[in-house]
Amino acid sequence: MTDSHSQALIAKHALLDARITSETSRPRPDEIVIHALKKQKLKLKEAIARLT
Repeated sequence: MTDSHSQALIAKHALLDARITSETSRPRPDEIVIHALKKQKLKLKEAIARLT
């Protein structure tokens, strides 16, 4: 894959991390949403690891 593709994956990973942080800091965080975001984040992490 190209370097721009890996950079895009890293950016998406960081965005998901920010969304998880935002959701967990809410007064009543939605655990289902947090779980789904963490699952997406893990898939991106695995994709990034395959590229490096």
